[in-house]
Amino acid sequence: MQVTITVNGVPVTRDIEPRLLLVHFIRETPGLTGTHWGCDTSNCGACVVLMDDKPIKSCTQLAVMSEGHDIRTVESLEVDGRLDPVQQGFHEKHALQCGFCTPGMLMTSRALLDENPDPTDHDIRTAISGAICRCTGYQNIVAAVRWAAEHPAVEKQEV
Repeated sequence: MQVTITVNGVPVTRDIEPRLLLVHFIRETPGLTGTHWGCDTSNCGACVVLMDDKPIKSCTQLAVMSEGHDIRTVESLEVDGRLDPVQQGFHEKHALQCGFCTPGMLMTSRALLDENPDPTDHDIRTAISGAICRCTGYQNIVAAVRWAAEHPAVEKQEV
């Protein structure tokens, strides 16, 4: 079946199998491999993308269900060589180690800050509770999101 999904501001039209998961559509069709495919059970959160600015686990979403929606992946965060504050916060606060959970954490954190620019640590922990990081104790991730909240982008980045 044919679908058109806007990925990072670019409409992508393809003939696909109806059972194709969004995570595979993103990785295979436009070739954006920043979205990680991790657990196949929606437990790890590495595959989180934003659909119409809301975080979703792309391993549980069929691509056909995304027809006509706007999907943002981790590749959309950096614009013209300028890191998103969440990316910069992860760098500043050493919030990643192996990097496998990072794309999902970044997208979840971006969605949180777009909705709540001044979250509490509890708000941050609640937002990222659907993502598993096996390397950190989450403390640096919370500190990174706090850093991003305190250093918002000068202007809203458009995709």
